[in-house]
Amino acid sequence: MNTLINEAVAMIPARDFSRRVKVLDWKRISDDLDAHGCAVIENLITAEECGTLAGLYAMDDIFRSRVVMERHGFGRGEYKYFRYPLPGIVAELRTLIYPRLVPIANRWNEAMGIDVRYPAKHIDFIKRCHAAGQLRPTPLLLQYGAGDYNCLHQDLYGEHIFPIQITILLSEPGRDFTGGEFVVTEQRPRMQSRAEVVPLTQGDAVAFAVHHRPVQGARGIFRVNLRHGVSRLRSGHRHTAGLIFHDAA
Repeated sequence: MNTLINEAVAMIPARDFSRRVKVLDWKRISDDLDAHGCAVIENLITAEECGTLAGLYAMDDIFRSRVVMERHGFGRGEYKYFRYPLPGIVAELRTLIYPRLVPIANRWNEAMGIDVRYPAKHIDFIKRCHAAGQLRPTPLLLQYGAGDYNCLHQDLYGEHIFPIQITILLSEPGRDFTGGEFVVTEQRPRMQSRAEVVPLTQGDAVAFAVHHRPVQGARGIFRVNLRHGVSRLRSGHRHTAGLIFHDAA
């Protein structure tokens, strides 16, 4: 069953994903993450790939759990966590994007006085997670309908946390849904929160800080705390894919 599913979703050869990730403007992405805590990655996947990923939501056998947000006070809507082995496109993107984010993550930790450093390869970081009992995969699909929303939150699943994650918009704003904007907030010490609404189109991704990031202030570097969420859908249906690089306890 998993072999058939992986074949179905890995329609684009791995070398094409590798080329696609390689040619992204990682200097601009890094600069935006430093300046704003988030960065748009335009056209990460095609409309066809978006449709294929969104279509996986109905295949219960490839997921380890389903969460109905309203039951837990998380908002409205629902999401499902993939089980291992991950669908091909999800596994490839997770593996290929992680090394591009490692220099940013290590630089942030150094600036904030955090001793943790991340290995160059994602498999080595996953081994670190699994050795600590974080065995459950965290990539997920999210599904929203009219009136649904996602409360501001952080995706923290254990001791080992990679500080940047990715969300990919699989639906087309204005055609498939209205409303449903991706939102990031920052809470700076002794200051009011700052909100950032991130404009995305189908196939775009947003990279953003999971928990906190360093900010240069008048008296040196300090940490700001970040949360992310989704505003209320006015109409239609919205699907997104989440690439979280640490596994869960």
